[in-house]
Amino acid sequence: MTLPLHRELLDLALEAARRAGALLRDGRPADLAVAATKSSPIDVVTEMDIAAEKLITGYLAERRPHDGFLGEEGASSEGTSGVRWIIDPLDGTVNYLYGLPTWAVSIAAEADGERVAGVVAAPMRGETYHAVLGGGAFEGERRLRCRPPAPLAQCLVGTGFAYVHSVRAHQAQVAERLIPRFRDIRRGGSAAIDLCDVAAGRLDAYYERGLNPWDYAAGDLIAREAGALTGGRPGQPASRELTLAASPELFGPLQALLEEHGAWHD
Repeated sequence: MTLPLHRELLDLALEAARRAGALLRDGRPADLAVAATKSSPIDVVTEMDIAAEKLITGYLAERRPHDGFLGEEGASSEGTSGVRWIIDPLDGTVNYLYGLPTWAVSIAAEADGERVAGVVAAPMRGETYHAVLGGGAFEGERRLRCRPPAPLAQCLVGTGFAYVHSVRAHQAQVAERLIPRFRDIRRGGSAAIDLCDVAAGRLDAYYERGLNPWDYAAGDLIAREAGALTGGRPGQPASRELTLAASPELFGPLQALLEEHGAWHD
């Protein structure tokens, strides 16, 4: 049963994500990708990122002034209400820079340390994913379910790569060893959307190393509410070491395979 507080938090997250998504979509310079190797477009993206986070925190703080925040761009406060918002104002920054559509605004709400609402808005895909704890996962009005079970060799698996060279090199080695075990691997560029693609049945599974809480907070809840299992290394929750989401039958074998190949190692 969805609690009134959880529904209130979801509705606020939906509106904040809609406003931030519109800001990012409409405020992006049309020629941003032309000089993608120069410093100026990076600065523009950073400015848009910060502006989106300020819009989100401002909107939420006005309506719930005693809540806490944890945001990618520095928003951090404890609050006194027991509610904390975890915000990634622009997940998929490089995609945004290059004009690719796979970027999103991700907002999750925790109540007394438990994640209870999550929204991932992908304006350029025309999609908004959302979930409340115990209430299922949706894209708009469409209820989401993860894919039915399939052998590992027939699975499409999403992943991502870090920007630190040494970590990236190790991730590439792991992917090279894993690719023959799957149908194929996809690298979308937005962890939040990848998790929602698991929820929507567009991916059988997703794994990545090096994520921060704001990268997966909303998407993790949405995937779980769509019937997927989520976590990290065996017996642990999702973390910087490993974030994993998959259909229940696939989760254990894939987690064991990732552990075998040291997907979490430096």
